[in-house]
Amino acid sequence: MIDLKLLEKDFENVSERLKLKGVDENILKEIKSLFESKKKLLEQIQTLQNKRNTLSKEIGKLMKEGKKEEAEKIKQEVAKIKEEIDFLDEKLKKIDENLMQKALIIPNIPDNDVPVGKDENDNVEIKRVGEIPQFDFEPKSHDELGEKLGWLDFQRGVKLAKSRFTVMKNEAARLERALINFFLDHNREWGFEEVWVPLMVNKETMTGTGQLPKFEEDLFKIEDENLYLIPTAEVPLTNLFRDEIIQDLDKPIKLTAYTPCFRKEAGSYGKDTKGIIRQHQFDKVELVAITRPEDSDKMFEEMVECASNALEKLGLPYRQVMLCTGDLGFSAAKTIDLEVWIPSQNKYREISSVSNTRDFQARRAKIRYKDGKKNRLVHTLNGSSLAVGRTLVAIMENYQTKDGKIEIPEVLKKYL
Repeated sequence: MIDLKLLEKDFENVSERLKLKGVDENILKEIKSLFESKKKLLEQIQTLQNKRNTLSKEIGKLMKEGKKEEAEKIKQEVAKIKEEIDFLDEKLKKIDENLMQKALIIPNIPDNDVPVGKDENDNVEIKRVGEIPQFDFEPKSHDELGEKLGWLDFQRGVKLAKSRFTVMKNEAARLERALINFFLDHNREWGFEEVWVPLMVNKETMTGTGQLPKFEEDLFKIEDENLYLIPTAEVPLTNLFRDEIIQDLDKPIKLTAYTPCFRKEAGSYGKDTKGIIRQHQFDKVELVAITRPEDSDKMFEEMVECASNALEKLGLPYRQVMLCTGDLGFSAAKTIDLEVWIPSQNKYREISSVSNTRDFQARRAKIRYKDGKKNRLVHTLNGSSLAVGRTLVAIMENYQTKDGKIEIPEVLKKYL
């Protein structure tokens, strides 16, 4: 959640940054109007409180002088003032609740060094790593390869559930499992503690990382329960510390977890309908870090390097891209995407997003740390390391041979 005090104090500048992220100007006008109403109410309440205090002193003075009748009249006036203050306090409470509800749907403020742009076409490439494979034959797409090799069964996935669900068999199932183990081992080598978390979480947990209330249509909710299937392990990992004060944060808390992820993919109809690039259920290994504010930039760089190194070990060509303001996620202040080369599409596709959310999620989830005698908000970061299904796609397409087989990256052989 954005810092409402910062927004009120520096409304014009913060509003301009939020507009770059696509925030509706009308919502910002409503918030400004609420700020103004709140300020007037506080001034009225302060004036009435001062008057009440003055009159209360007068009552004491009159009582000492034996002027009970005059004191009684002033008491009645004080009682009316109290009623008026209570009425204004109730109005103030409603304004604060309204501000809080609006704050919950306002995205994070982009960092000043994030490139300005409207969508993915304005993202800025940082670097490319690895050689794009040159084939002496027409490379096949992963879905075609998967069906011919008996690895991917799309029809039975639909029969069991619906579209965008796939059954993996034989070597695909084994390779999926191998990739999960490889990513977890890789992340542990980088100092991330492995965690196993619930796949269903409550409303408070979803709100803490920004999925609710804005993105409820993207979530699978458990009927008649205050539970949702997680869209990413970022949600339970970050919320492990919800409503807590971390006593010792001299070093960042670094966590990694494998989970299936569940997303309705609302608004993506017609996109990536073939294959397993965009599924309702997919596997992912996640990185999450919780740091002091002064450590988050360094941690951000480390997480990008960790995910990048995994791709390099797999021998997959990729590029790093800095997302522009219009393409940033809701909670992110800054994001670097890793995009892997997909031969059948002749382009790079996202396989990881590493984001620094600053104190945005911490403010929502009330995650603080002890800094001397003060309690301060932490910074939270998250990133994919990596999306397993998309890594499988990249291996199938980049490592395919002329006779329609798939070579296995050397680093995975010990897992198979």
